[in-house]
Amino acid sequence: MPTAVRSHAKINLGLTIGAPRSDGYHGLATVYQTLALYDVLTIRARHSSATAISLSSNDRRVPTDATNTAWKMVALALDALNLHAEVEIQIEKRLPIQGGLGAGSANAVAALVGLEEQLGITASAWPEQRLRIAAQVGSDVPLFLIGGAVLGQDRGQQVSPLPDLEPIWCVVAAPQVGVSTPQAFRDWDALCIAEGLTQDASAVKLNELSRAYVSAFQGAIPKGGQGAGSSGVPAYQGDLAGPEESALVRTGISSWIQNDFERVVFPQHPSLAEIKRTLAASGTPEAAVLASLSGSGSALFGLYRTRGDAEAARERLRPAGIRSYLTRSLPRKEYWREMLLPMEC
Repeated sequence: MPTAVRSHAKINLGLTIGAPRSDGYHGLATVYQTLALYDVLTIRARHSSATAISLSSNDRRVPTDATNTAWKMVALALDALNLHAEVEIQIEKRLPIQGGLGAGSANAVAALVGLEEQLGITASAWPEQRLRIAAQVGSDVPLFLIGGAVLGQDRGQQVSPLPDLEPIWCVVAAPQVGVSTPQAFRDWDALCIAEGLTQDASAVKLNELSRAYVSAFQGAIPKGGQGAGSSGVPAYQGDLAGPEESALVRTGISSWIQNDFERVVFPQHPSLAEIKRTLAASGTPEAAVLASLSGSGSALFGLYRTRGDAEAARERLRPAGIRSYLTRSLPRKEYWREMLLPMEC
């Protein structure tokens, strides 16, 4: 019987980028947060004398060859484990493609989880290898081997679990605007030159910000709390944070985190800046706790105190014809508990 796996999206709760490094990459500091939105991957695998991988999708834009992240992950995993297998991967796309939500990276980890399930591989038997392989596939792939709130450093592949905050309502806006990540980095590099931001200065800034993220998230857990998953997950209705203010508000985190890509993406795509303003609704009773571009975009998100506030945000987007999704942040325990889907007999 095949294995079906949920492949969850992520957003960036802040994204600070450093000046370009000599290795061609950029240092960064960010907090990844997984969401309840997901694609579905179905994996069939069996041991064989030679490895053969095939991939299909319901979306014609998804590559179905060795350039696909899910294909890459499976191939690297089998090689690292010195195994051969015939593997079929089917990707049911529900998430926006190239929207800054990490959909392709999440697909890679979902394929790995499905492969392990199919071949009887114990994930805990090779944790360091899994992370190294994930980093080979993509900089934000390793975060999906942790889930929940995750600190990302270096070029994003150096990941550490953070204490999970209370689940909070989220609206993801997915405009029909294409943002080129390579071009966004080129524009960022030009901005660094114009402002005199050096590699050494940005490294200091990124280290300081990473420590600030850790301190803020540790301080967001109430005294006596257990951190990730300690409060359970309320039903998918009503107000997720309960009577207390959201930890993002309570600790002031949302007042100082920002996405550096907005500085170069918004001038090129003014419509995205307008969508952020619509999501934020600053000065109104339905104002977002935080509104931001996710990654380099083009997806944006708003976090809200109540479901009513989130639904109001979707209504504000509707006249402009902006597609949106109502979802919530997904803590680590729930992320792993929900990953495997039951298959119909």
